[in-house]
Amino acid sequence: MSNKVGAKLEELSHSGRKAVAWLIDPDDVNSSEVFEDRLLEAISLKVDFIFLGGSLIKQNSIYEIIRFIKKTQEDIPVVLFPGNSIQFSPLADALLFLSLISGRNPDLLIGQHVSIAPLLENSNVEILSTGYMLVDGGETTSAHYISQTIPLPNHRPELAAATALAGKYLGMRYFYLDAGSGAPNPVCAELIREVKQKTNSPLIVGGGLTSLEKIKTAYHAGADLVVIGNGAGKNPKLLSEVSAYLESIRILAN
Repeated sequence: MSNKVGAKLEELSHSGRKAVAWLIDPDDVNSSEVFEDRLLEAISLKVDFIFLGGSLIKQNSIYEIIRFIKKTQEDIPVVLFPGNSIQFSPLADALLFLSLISGRNPDLLIGQHVSIAPLLENSNVEILSTGYMLVDGGETTSAHYISQTIPLPNHRPELAAATALAGKYLGMRYFYLDAGSGAPNPVCAELIREVKQKTNSPLIVGGGLTSLEKIKTAYHAGADLVVIGNGAGKNPKLLSEVSAYLESIRILAN
């Protein structure tokens, strides 16, 4: 089994380099022509990862979407960001094996994982053990509702840090702070900073990142990888702005 995605996340964390993932919600793929245009743009902007998944899947088209992505390009890893165990395809490069450690819903702490584990064992998909933490972004999002959990308060970074530290002691290697798709407010800088300092592990941040300034704040606070999904829909130029920013800091680093 490949460790390509995990190795890249570790390299980002240790080097201080930053990266961006484009998140595709399968339910938003309504037109193959529109999706192809967006995919070609993401490829041209050299996004580091393509994430695929959503809280509510009306139709399971994940297999077809990944096949289309792979037919178009092979360089950018496709990483599953599943809302439940049915959101799986052996065509993916990696899967975020998410345990919702911010909540107390046993189904999302371990239940879904048990049902999918035998299938994962027989696949070549890279498994990334990830502590997933929902953070209050100012309103109830789909992720909060579907998970039936209370998000971590955005103004209490010590609670998030303790939660992440517990996840690290349980053996989780990657961490994901998520305010939820469409959240008015992203995860605050102090909370990101505290979690990064406590875990010293690869840190993914998403939700509410609707502008370059918000994304810069997340990077400076300690995010290694930011995830842009809904924000790119609201601001079509966002991916290109982030790509240009990342290119500029990579040039300065060299």
